[in-house]
Amino acid sequence: MQNKFFYLFTLILLNTSIAIAQIRTSDNLKVDSLTFINARATLNKISNDNFEKRIYKQDNQELPYRLLLPKNYDKSKKYPLVITFHNSSRIGNDNEKQLEPLSKIWLRDEIFENYNCLVIAPQFNERSSNYSENENGILVSKPSNKINLVLDLLNALEQEYSNIDKSRIYLIGYSMGASTAQNLSSIAPKKFAAMVSIAAVPDFSNLKAMKNKNIFLIHGEKDVENPYKGSVELFEKLRNSKKITFKTYTELNHDNINIPLLLNDEIPKWLFRQKK
Repeated sequence: MQNKFFYLFTLILLNTSIAIAQIRTSDNLKVDSLTFINARATLNKISNDNFEKRIYKQDNQELPYRLLLPKNYDKSKKYPLVITFHNSSRIGNDNEKQLEPLSKIWLRDEIFENYNCLVIAPQFNERSSNYSENENGILVSKPSNKINLVLDLLNALEQEYSNIDKSRIYLIGYSMGASTAQNLSSIAPKKFAAMVSIAAVPDFSNLKAMKNKNIFLIHGEKDVENPYKGSVELFEKLRNSKKITFKTYTELNHDNINIPLLLNDEIPKWLFRQKK
């Protein structure tokens, strides 16, 4: 009886330690072509007008970006700030294309109503993150010089909007944008409270800092464009982190990984629980 009690106690302790250290989940959801089309169409119908067009200028450089203020914005209240990064197909300088579906979730009525925050969506005129294989054959990402402008823009916005809650500045990205979010978190880890990274090529350059960050990794197991094994490797390297969540969609690939995230509040709900 005593041995049985000891065994059960040890099992509970081990499971509790694992739960505290990391969260890893799998979802077997499948996305058919009609679901894909309808989800995109729902967001495309939403007007972008609430996203103000702006251009940040520094010396001879320019960074187009969009700014979304909270509903019923009140200067006396503190608000989180979300920075959302676009994928490589949205590179340009028209200050339009960067508003991909992942950035437009913040315009949905139920999100705009219930998750009050500022959102900025910068647009890069070249790749914001570049990829190469490391010595272990894993594709890794490195930032372009352009993302330093984002930090400068952020500092400028903190001056303009002194009610930005500096303990709740969040990063979100898909594909190249997710790699850029990881790059920025590695460069300036003290600046950001949390990151949602969807289908990224990982950045291993500052693992020490990332172990202390709130990170939500999302990847499709059938992704061959930005290989799924990259996120697996990052998760393994952050094994001792108590703040990382890794969600695998076993049936999704690079093109449809965003679909389950567009018409619910999973991303804002997770983000808004995080704080430095």
